[in-house]
Amino acid sequence: MRSSSAEAACIATLLVQKCGSTTSIRKARQLHALLLTSSTTLLKYQSPYTLNNIVSMYGRCGSLKDSQLVFDKIPQRNIVSYNALSSAYSRSSKHASLAFQLVNRLIYENLRPNGSTFTSLLQASSSLKDVMLGSLLHGQCIKFGFMNHVRVQTSLLGLYANCGVLELAENVFGYMVDKDAMAWNSIIFGYLQNGKVVEGLQIFRTMIQSGARPDRFTYSMVLNACGRLRDYDTGKLAHAHCVVLGACLDLPAHNALLDMYCSCGDTDTAITVFRRINNPDSVSWNTIIAGYSENGDGRKAMDMFVQLGRVFRIKPDEYTYAAVISATGAFPASNYGKPLHAQVEKAGLERSVYVGSTLISMYFSNAETEYARKIFSSVLEKDVVLWTDMVAGFSRIGDGETAMKFFRGMSQEGHKIDSYALSSAVSACADLAILRQGQMTHNLAVKMGYDTEMTVCGSLIDMYAKVGDIQAAELIFSDVIMPDLKCWNSLLGGFSHHGKAEDAFKVFDCILKQGLKPDQVTFISVLSACSHCGLVERGKFFWNYMKERGLKPGPKHYACMISLLSRAELLEEAEELIIESPFADDYLELWRTLLSSCVMNRNLRIGTHAAEHVLSMDAGDTATNVLLAKLYAADGRWDDVAQTRRKIRKQMLEKDPGLSWTEIMNDIHVFSSGDHSHPLNDEMRLEIHRLIKHSMHSEKNEIWNI
Repeated sequence: MRSSSAEAACIATLLVQKCGSTTSIRKARQLHALLLTSSTTLLKYQSPYTLNNIVSMYGRCGSLKDSQLVFDKIPQRNIVSYNALSSAYSRSSKHASLAFQLVNRLIYENLRPNGSTFTSLLQASSSLKDVMLGSLLHGQCIKFGFMNHVRVQTSLLGLYANCGVLELAENVFGYMVDKDAMAWNSIIFGYLQNGKVVEGLQIFRTMIQSGARPDRFTYSMVLNACGRLRDYDTGKLAHAHCVVLGACLDLPAHNALLDMYCSCGDTDTAITVFRRINNPDSVSWNTIIAGYSENGDGRKAMDMFVQLGRVFRIKPDEYTYAAVISATGAFPASNYGKPLHAQVEKAGLERSVYVGSTLISMYFSNAETEYARKIFSSVLEKDVVLWTDMVAGFSRIGDGETAMKFFRGMSQEGHKIDSYALSSAVSACADLAILRQGQMTHNLAVKMGYDTEMTVCGSLIDMYAKVGDIQAAELIFSDVIMPDLKCWNSLLGGFSHHGKAEDAFKVFDCILKQGLKPDQVTFISVLSACSHCGLVERGKFFWNYMKERGLKPGPKHYACMISLLSRAELLEEAEELIIESPFADDYLELWRTLLSSCVMNRNLRIGTHAAEHVLSMDAGDTATNVLLAKLYAADGRWDDVAQTRRKIRKQMLEKDPGLSWTEIMNDIHVFSSGDHSHPLNDEMRLEIHRLIKHSMHSEKNEIWNI
């Protein structure tokens, strides 16, 4: 009977230990209930060892109340009992202090603390992030001779790493003779948690070289870090090492691997990893959809979204919608964005800040600002990201006035302005060419410590260059320690904008020497510099060089080349370039540029051809009809001139009024010719009449003085 009872108790203990590793409180309670109601009355004969394991099981499952209840019912509590409950308390920062109260109780019961006791207390100190208390425990471990205890060493290492005292963590790590996976994980985690990602990944490489065997927690941490840092080589090394060792990755580690490949732009390998996951969860789906979206493959992102709902019957969450809506930015909103918006409303997620942010960005990509405003208004608790999206959106479409209004509103609402919001505000000032507002925003960036952020620096350089203060732009650039491509492009664009072609070319050479890869924006600037200065051969060189590097010219690149060739009176070459471009039927600015040059050079054949293309797609283009009339007049074709002018009058073509703006007392005022809508219109007219009268009086006095 005793033998069978002992076996039953042993089986019960094994089941309890296995259940604790699952961290499922539901399964833990089911097992406990089964043991209590078992016909063999297992608990009646089981030793404190089994009950101690039940205390530990509940602690691992996060139910401290159940741990305490079982602990209180143990008839003869030993040091293991206390350590089990202490370990449960130590995992929670809210209850970690109770672990120290428990030590007083065990001493009161004449029990002697052992290595496991100190392990729990060090873990409690780590949860409390109390490095002073941890240091005192460190001294006690040395005093009582527990420093050779592997779990004590690991807990002490974890304490210092978690509290950011990396020098002490390194000392403990260096002292350890047998470094297991938990020790390596603690030191790697310490570096990653404290922002030293590069150093953390270097320790992982050292771990592999030392022959230590990483576990699933190691791979999960490292792969997440590689994704954040876009360190493709280390990510592939971790994946290869995992395959060679035959390590079994759990779902979180698989998701981290998936995210790493997506973040590094390798969506082909990412989808292979995704298909090998047995039961992908919503995180897996969201990661692959976001991966396709961020890497510019919107259609594949949409295909995965369709599979998610129709094939696998998984309900999309707010992160799924955010990922797939981000993928629709390159398509007309009516095709994908608006139907998805309707689904979001049906799912009751329209007030989600996360979804609202991506909807706003999508509508701004399609220049549908009213929809963006409605989304912004519908979200009740607007955070800094949502406000920043509005500032950046209006700045991106060239409405700097509204962008600055939202920027000021964001500050007035008490939101902490971040570097991205400042960068967008500076860009708005650059587009409006308002130096005073730009300088104020610059001062704010300095005050908040964002003046060294790459995004802010790039926008500041761009702003000062556009308002004509190229020296200030160069000064800001010189203070940047390691300028990225955006900073270089901003400086390059400044020189190009002011016609300083040679300076622009020097910047381009520096970009190459720094090992950076010129992008589409870089080549727009150098081609524009060539166009401003009439450097045809240099322009052709950069045009061919761009294509050799695998960059496809966009409409703005073609516009620069057409302008360059047209200014050089190479009109036939410019016409051929437009015809061979993929934008001949869509981007009318190419033909308009050519037409303007034809008027200046009196080239009737090419000019009429260019005008026909524009008017075939935009018959109400006043500027084109006016230029065409001038072209006919230059050639003496007065009948055609009269016919074109009659067409203008018959169709009642009107030019959209041009807008101007001025900055007064840090406020921006927008107006057009003949505009009387300003609330201070009467006062302004009286002031103008007063100034005119004063001017006339001054002139009379000067005449009499003569």
